[in-house]
Amino acid sequence: MSAIALTNATLFDGVKDEAIPGMNVLVVDGRIEAVTDQSITGKAVTEYDVGGRTLMPGLIDAHAHVFAINLVAEHDRNIPLTEMTARAVPRIRKMLDRGFTSVRDVAGGDVGIRNAIAQGFIPGPRLFVGGPALSQIGGHGDHRSTTDESLDIDLNSSAFYFTCRIVEGVDNLRSVVRNELRKGADHIKVLASGGVGSPNDAIEIPQYSEEELRTVVREAAVRGKYVCAHAYESAAIAHSIRAGVRTIEHANLINRETAAMVAAADAFVVPTLVAYEVTAQHGERLGLSPYVMQKLNMVNDAGIVMLGLCEDAGVKLGFGTDLMGDMEFAQLQELTIRARVQRPVDVLRSATSVNAQIVQRPVLGVIAPGATADMLVVDGDPLKDISVLTAPEKNLRMIMKDGQIYKTDLAAKAA
Repeated sequence: MSAIALTNATLFDGVKDEAIPGMNVLVVDGRIEAVTDQSITGKAVTEYDVGGRTLMPGLIDAHAHVFAINLVAEHDRNIPLTEMTARAVPRIRKMLDRGFTSVRDVAGGDVGIRNAIAQGFIPGPRLFVGGPALSQIGGHGDHRSTTDESLDIDLNSSAFYFTCRIVEGVDNLRSVVRNELRKGADHIKVLASGGVGSPNDAIEIPQYSEEELRTVVREAAVRGKYVCAHAYESAAIAHSIRAGVRTIEHANLINRETAAMVAAADAFVVPTLVAYEVTAQHGERLGLSPYVMQKLNMVNDAGIVMLGLCEDAGVKLGFGTDLMGDMEFAQLQELTIRARVQRPVDVLRSATSVNAQIVQRPVLGVIAPGATADMLVVDGDPLKDISVLTAPEKNLRMIMKDGQIYKTDLAAKAA
């Protein structure tokens, strides 16, 4: 039995509005066994005195792309999958270094990279993967040149074709979804509107028919899985919700009526505001086209408004980042961008207990008996100043994942 006690902590449990001082947490074999204000003793318990610092759940990023090693998708075209994986490994490790103990990959991440992390071959956050995102012909995932008529793409040929798959029609979609779920996908991603980074599709146009989306949702649901949809504008969002989609990714151009529709369906919105703000600052230098930059600026301006509309409507807001290539350094800046509109505690709930609901793992994102022991010890009070989390090299004093201490400078005391 492996037992660790974190004592004298100011505890944010991922749910409550306030952090509670003087709390102690006992971890046994990767699970939280006790959360108490009473002393914890035992012959086999290793104690870490937190010294009054904040103890909180590990962060969860519900919209990431671990294989997005370049900002401009065209730069991935001729990269072999093995090279892409090697280049993704340090990117994955840095996510854990920032305090993200779980990450949902929503296009590209496969069961191989998920399992390699789970088996300890690669240090990184626990991954939830969906394989390639599904795109209609001419949709957000269709990056073919105008002279390329080939739809029979070898998904394993390069990084470029690994993140999206062009497939349409009810029968074809049914087969592809069943195959991804056979391989062990945790969710299925559909591209239900145009996007920022794609070269040819207008961002406001809905993609896929409702019948096609319903087919994907139905196939996922019978296996206990769910569908997330890339969608920006209200028509595409409403289209997805009517089809039974569970999480809407981005949603920057949502209106009040559609936000109410999302809330009534008990669905989630996963904002990714940092992607637009940081990419707008660097995108032109890194080679984004003028058309992509125009779309980027449009959704960037609308993002903060979207947060207010969704909060007013009672939409459950997750937390995502969607950072590509060189932009991944800014992952934690999503916290401070969101805090311009939301209370810090609501942002933190989005990045912990709400995201745990999204990935269908309620034992994550909380500090409670029976929960998985993913925890952070933080200098400062993120419920008052969320920016303390944006300097992990200074303020993250412990990172624990699955009850194992990944990193700490706190001294252990054997009982």
